[in-house]
Formats: sequence, structure tokens, C-alpha cells
Amino acid sequence: MFEGASNLAGGVDRTFMLILGIAIFFIVGITTFMIWTVIRYNRNKNQPAKQFTGSVTLEIIWTVIPSILVMLIFVYGWKGYAPMRKVPADAMNVTAIARMWEWSFDYGNGKLSKILVLPVDKAVKMNLHSVDVNHGLFIPAFRVKEDVVPGYKNYLWFIPKFKGDYDVLCSDYCGLQHSGMNTKARIVAEGDFAKWLDSLPATGNIPDHEGLTLLKNTGCVACHSLDGAKLVGPTFKGVYGKKHVVISNGQEINMESNDAYLLSSVIDPNKDLVKGFNKGLMQSYREKLTDAQIAQIIDYLKTLADK
Repeated sequence: MFEGASNLAGGVDRTFMLILGIAIFFIVGITTFMIWTVIRYNRNKNQPAKQFTGSVTLEIIWTVIPSILVMLIFVYGWKGYAPMRKVPADAMNVTAIARMWEWSFDYGNGKLSKILVLPVDKAVKMNLHSVDVNHGLFIPAFRVKEDVVPGYKNYLWFIPKFKGDYDVLCSDYCGLQHSGMNTKARIVAEGDFAKWLDSLPATGNIPDHEGLTLLKNTGCVACHSLDGAKLVGPTFKGVYGKKHVVISNGQEINMESNDAYLLSSVIDPNKDLVKGFNKGLMQSYREKLTDAQIAQIIDYLKTLADK
């Protein structure tokens, strides 16, 4: 009954079914008692009211029974949770890299994939790393979820039991496109996995453009998309060299997004605000970025001009 898509699913499901069973029992029991009370003590039956001063027996019952149930839930929960932190020595290591708003998986030697491909019946340890904000790696079918926090070493592990594709989600709200931060876990035969890994090109050793790295590290891509999507601020796609209608000193004027304008937008973002976007949402980065770093960002934006 509790055979899930991973070795850890059974413990989670048993705890869930226990809590669900207790909840249903009390919902049915309390509702039935309420209905019986309404019927039994309906005032139309003219039964005289009685005053109760207390019941030691009742107080013991409603103290002891919930305590037993809480301890029972704890025992089941602990039995399901404890194995999640005991990684087998022979587990394969994969690093899950989270960034707004996508997952990538590092298999070592510069081999990166946008989907998580794993061999069936093989223990895997997922080392969790975030390059920007808090995320959460959640694979519902495997019943595993852990927070992915910048600067915090965390992990999860599991043994996939069945071949197929499974959803990989982000469980922590990480920005406007949080709901789109999903991918697939593809479980294949061990031989097929070895072939796939051998054919995976080693691209992870190619660093991002310095300007893109700065945009990610300062959180700029949380409000400005790289693909044309409208977020809190204008998209970076095609922004360089484009003419905008901006609000400057209360007046609408046409202004080109050249080096001077982009520099001014980073230092004083509310001075010449693109029409259609709200004032006061972006603060000055004067104390956070040097002129050289801003120049690197502008240089990267130039690469997006024709995309």
C-alpha cells in the first residue's frame, strides 16, 4: 500500500495516513456528538438545565488521550524522518544548483544538465546550493524536500524505485516567477544513465559573463527579466540602444538606453523612470557596485541588444 517512487516514500505516507486517520476519526466523532447533543437536548423537549462543576475523569481523558496521539505521531514521524539524514556511503553525488528561476544539476567534471537524470535503484545524494535567494528542492513523488539557502550546506538523498519522469519543483517562494521554477527528474536504467552521462557535454567550466554574474549576485534578475517578460522593472532583453518614454521631472521625454542612461539608472533609478513602471521600488546601487562593475553589467546588456 505504501510503496512509493523512492525508498523514503513509505515512511512519509504512513505518517500522513496516521494523521489523516486521526483527523477523520475526530471530525466524525465530534460532529456525531454535536448532532446527538442538539437532538437529545433540544429545548422543545422541556428538559431542565443542569449545572456541572467539573470532572476530574474528563480532564484526565482529554489530557492523556491527546498526549498519547501526539507521541504516536512523533514516533511515526521520526521513523520516517531519521532515514532521510543517513546517506549510504556508496551514494552518487549530484549538486542541485538553484537560481531565479531555474534548476541545474552538476554531475562533476563540468557536466551540467537542466533536468535531473538518475539511474533506477541507485542511492543519490543531492548537495544543495543557491546562488541568490532561498529556494526549496521538492520532488513530490519521492517525498523529499529540503531548503536551499545561500551559504548553508544542506542535502537530501533517496533511492528512485521506478523508471519514468517526475516533477521537480521549488517549494519556497523565491520571486515573481517562482511558479515556473520546475523541471523533471528522469529515472532510467543504469546502462542508459551511463550512456547519457558520457554524451553530456562538459559546459559547466565555462563561466558566466562577469556582468551576468553581477546581475545574479545583486538580485537584479528578480525584477528585470532576461527573456522579455515584464516583471517589476523593464526587461533587460534588447534594452541597450532602445528608446523609451521616461518620466523626468514630471515630464514625458524620449530617451535612449545608452551607457550614460544605464549608469544613471543604477545610481539614481528614480530620476528618469520608464513610463509604466512604479517609482520607489528600486534603490540606488551606488554603495553596492563600483563604476567598473556597472560597466561590466552594461557590457553584458549590450550582448542582449539583438536577442
